Amino acid sequence: MHTPYQHIQIRNLQISPPLILAPMAGLTHSALRQIVLGFGGVGLLSTEMLAAKRLPSENPRISPCLIRTALEKPLSYQLLISLAREMAPAIEVLHTLKADAIDLNLGCPAPAVGRSGAGISLMERPEDVRALVAEARKRTTLPLSAKIRLGLELDERKLSDFCTMLEDEGIDMLSVHARLKKESFDRRPRWEWVARVKDWLTIPVVANGGIFSVQDAEDCLRVSRADGLMLGRGAVTRPWLFAEIARDVYGCTVAEPDVSLQKVYGTFLELITEHFRPERRLGRLKEFTHYFARNYQFGHLLATRVQSSASVDEARERAGIFFEGAS
Repeated sequence: MHTPYQHIQIRNLQISPPLILAPMAGLTHSALRQIVLGFGGVGLLSTEMLAAKRLPSENPRISPCLIRTALEKPLSYQLLISLAREMAPAIEVLHTLKADAIDLNLGCPAPAVGRSGAGISLMERPEDVRALVAEARKRTTLPLSAKIRLGLELDERKLSDFCTMLEDEGIDMLSVHARLKKESFDRRPRWEWVARVKDWLTIPVVANGGIFSVQDAEDCLRVSRADGLMLGRGAVTRPWLFAEIARDVYGCTVAEPDVSLQKVYGTFLELITEHFRPERRLGRLKEFTHYFARNYQFGHLLATRVQSSASVDEARERAGIFFEGAS
């Protein structure tokens, strides 16, 4: 069943179809983005979260978080930031890198991120967030988005005040991961709360969390009434999921994905070898394999063998043996 949709327009950026790759540490780097683009159906790509205080000293030619190819467009850069004084130098770098959009991370629940005063901990300090957004809006005319969770606990008034403040200060689009801070990925997302956020705002609202299939996408859109969808772990497990949703949910003209799991994995290996320094490859291969292995009934065997590998060559050999047995 096709869902009527309009593309998302934020400033000079058109997101069509309204399907966005979520920013994920260790995962949404150039190799994964290229694979997703190869299948099609994605409207906006994202970087990993980028620590604003380190960004000015990063080398974009060798940093795995910043490496990109000319084909990776449009690309949103996500900032992990807690201090307004870090905003100007970070945005200056993103202008130099020709970012297509900037996203503020207001939802990461990782304890280390919280201890630094960033991520979801900022939702408890709305005035600090107000200052961050105001500073960002002053420094750039690029589309400016934010990604949040629902908060530490369900509090409709608190969440409403926070979201409307973001819009008032100049956020152009809001992505909502429909879980609370301490809720694990195993818990069903609260998509109905995305619908509440949408009722409060006039800017586009994007739903994130729990989308692993076309059916999930249809269910989420029905419940959340969101303007678009953001895919995270589902897009790592099945990089062709954007193409499936674009075609089957939104009625876009996208080719039927020709999926060979072994070929996709091999392409990933080629891309990390081509683009990343040797010391940056194995960790990202392990991160990707953790999710991609779920395509197999006994995928835990693939994941375990790669996780225990001491080098990319060893991981490649072990993966090859697994694929031989799985074919």
